Amino acid sequence: MKSAAALALVLAFSSPAVAQQAAPSAQANTAAALQRIRALNPRLNAVIAVDPTAMDQARALDRQKGRGVLHGMPILLKDNIESMGPLPTTAGSLALAQNVTNRDAPLVARLRAAGAVIVGKTNLSEWANIRSDNSISGWSAVGGQTRNPYALNRNTCGSSSGSGAAVAAGMAPAAIGTETDGSITCPASINGIVGFKPTVGLVSRSRIVPISHSQDTAGPMARTVRDAALVLTAIAGSDPADPATEDADRHKVDYANTLAPTSLRGTRIGVMRFATGFGTDALFEQALRDLQAQGAVLVDIKEFKGRQEIGKNEHAVLMAELKADMNAYLATTPPAVRSRTLADLIQFNRAHASSEMPLFGQETFETAEKTKGLDDPEYKKARETSYRLAGPEGIDRLLRENNVVALVGPTMPPAWPIDAVNGDQISGGGAGGLAAVAGYPHLTVPMGLVKGLPVGLSFIGARWDDARILSLGYAYEQATHRRVEPRFLPSIEDSPEIAPYLRPARR
Repeated sequence: MKSAAALALVLAFSSPAVAQQAAPSAQANTAAALQRIRALNPRLNAVIAVDPTAMDQARALDRQKGRGVLHGMPILLKDNIESMGPLPTTAGSLALAQNVTNRDAPLVARLRAAGAVIVGKTNLSEWANIRSDNSISGWSAVGGQTRNPYALNRNTCGSSSGSGAAVAAGMAPAAIGTETDGSITCPASINGIVGFKPTVGLVSRSRIVPISHSQDTAGPMARTVRDAALVLTAIAGSDPADPATEDADRHKVDYANTLAPTSLRGTRIGVMRFATGFGTDALFEQALRDLQAQGAVLVDIKEFKGRQEIGKNEHAVLMAELKADMNAYLATTPPAVRSRTLADLIQFNRAHASSEMPLFGQETFETAEKTKGLDDPEYKKARETSYRLAGPEGIDRLLRENNVVALVGPTMPPAWPIDAVNGDQISGGGAGGLAAVAGYPHLTVPMGLVKGLPVGLSFIGARWDDARILSLGYAYEQATHRRVEPRFLPSIEDSPEIAPYLRPARR
């Protein structure tokens, strides 16, 4: 049970408009966020470091005459995103403990220009969950294990685990996550918040620790679709240093201004029956009834062949691009960072195995190191195949052949227990991988609780159709309001709804 003061902080952070009424200054908003972090982070390990300049940023904002669209909004950054100030950008690894670049990633500069306060960095699955196939999502050598605010023994999913848990707990109204495949949408779904993976190329990836230039993107994670849209409006745009964003300025709009509660009316939406199950069926059927009640026309899509072929080729792409892109990034880090290549990181981990690899290894790093570069014909073929099957012959074909403008399905199963022995034990997943490989927009919105654990409803659309996908999700959110505040239970099995049934019957 949260105190009245804590609940007031959560409500104050529900949207910028409310925040301005409840806490009329950037300083008040920032102080409230820092208080919330101090109170809850010892239980969650969601924030890896607090920015010591946060209150100075807030004071400077309050002295300004003009106000940006995010004025005074406290925002957290996943700790693979660079920012000005004394904090290193570690990607959760001790190898980057000295990576104090003292430069803002372009998306961070855009946040500051819009009036946001950068209050700190969030924990993540180390190296964005690409070091090992046997990892524990939400664990990093720097930040330890992030915990789910709905049940502290449950996973937060990866790799933007801290961003998801922190926003769910009310530490900030929004955070920035990054995704290569599922790393925004999975932690958003599992932590009961909104997560939006934009079209790849809408938001700059410069000065972000990379995995894949084909699939990487940053995106907003927030408590409401409107807050996510406001943040996206601030961070979207072209960046000369990131060729993928060449067309971003031409496509970006005021995403919050395009949200419409009636956007589902008469809209044809494809139901991804081929990507359902994993304990979410009852809630998903209710979500479909909710969509129909708002006027959506639903079209069942029962089959989609080729997902295994996509996954096999995607893996080859990620391995080759991880080596090339990581080497390029490490070459830009300060001299204090001694690891300058992926091979150096592998050696660092071996030398510091007791702290870096106490729970799982680095076989994925080692596989990537063996790849032959971006000119390798096998890599080029894998990228062509994975993109074609997920994009033109995947999402685009599903939209065209079924005469629909978006696809919906359950995002992920409920959170699984943290398992230091077996690693992540995930019982299934939705169709978000198609959007990840194709680079198309994917939004998840809270759909309700499965035995006290949140799950999300996914909206997926065509390339550059970000505004429509956000608006459809907004209409669903406004009609249902399915988000439930976390209770910080030790476990779901301790909840009053479940605990009585785990005790022996009286005789």
